[in-house]
Amino acid sequence: MLTTSASVRFTVWTNAMLTGACDPDTAAQKILGDDVGHHVAGLAGHPEPATLPVALNLLRAAGTTQAHLALPVPGDPIGLAGPPPFNEAALETGEAVVLTGPEIGLIPAYVGPAVQWSVLPAASPLPADFGEADRALRLALIDAAESLAALDVARWKPEVADALIDIRKIGRGSGDELAPGYEPRAVKAAATARRCLAIADAALEDDGAAVTGAEADARRRALLDLAAAARRALVAACAPPPLT
Repeated sequence: MLTTSASVRFTVWTNAMLTGACDPDTAAQKILGDDVGHHVAGLAGHPEPATLPVALNLLRAAGTTQAHLALPVPGDPIGLAGPPPFNEAALETGEAVVLTGPEIGLIPAYVGPAVQWSVLPAASPLPADFGEADRALRLALIDAAESLAALDVARWKPEVADALIDIRKIGRGSGDELAPGYEPRAVKAAATARRCLAIADAALEDDGAAVTGAEADARRRALLDLAAAARRALVAACAPPPLT
């Protein structure tokens, strides 16, 4: 689920390292999270897959100045600026990290409780408009409110009902905050975006209380719009924090 994706962690903790808010070892531990291992394959001058601490040091030495989150889906390539091979790989996984300086992108492949990152050439995206993305998410949440209120939870599969319990915890746990250096408004927006993504993901598993096909389609559109706005808000919230 995107709310806890490795790309989110890699983006914010790499930015924290680059701004001096933490050291590479701390960033590596935070990116790892509960996973058993991460390796980065394809880094210049390092023919073997690198562990996270080694990779972060190599990326900093290569002139990396910023990390950007990408959460693209077909028809909405948020965070992508090319070239086509990178865009295609990122669209296939639904997430990626773009590094300004060396102009490379990292594509995660989840293998059980481990992540293998692949390096591809990538162009840095234009800066995200945080204010616009935050407002759009609030509007999308209002528009989706009726659909969400009409959900027939009793008809959901047990695993979806369990997801609703987890949704309430998003943004409140010790591992849900952004990295040091991010402004409170970005932290709040990221937590809201994570909740909305989780809600939309869970709600789209079922047609809820919709009776007709038209009702189901309208509900689905509202939830897809909510998910799209949440992805954009999360990308904007995870953008490189301003230097102080």
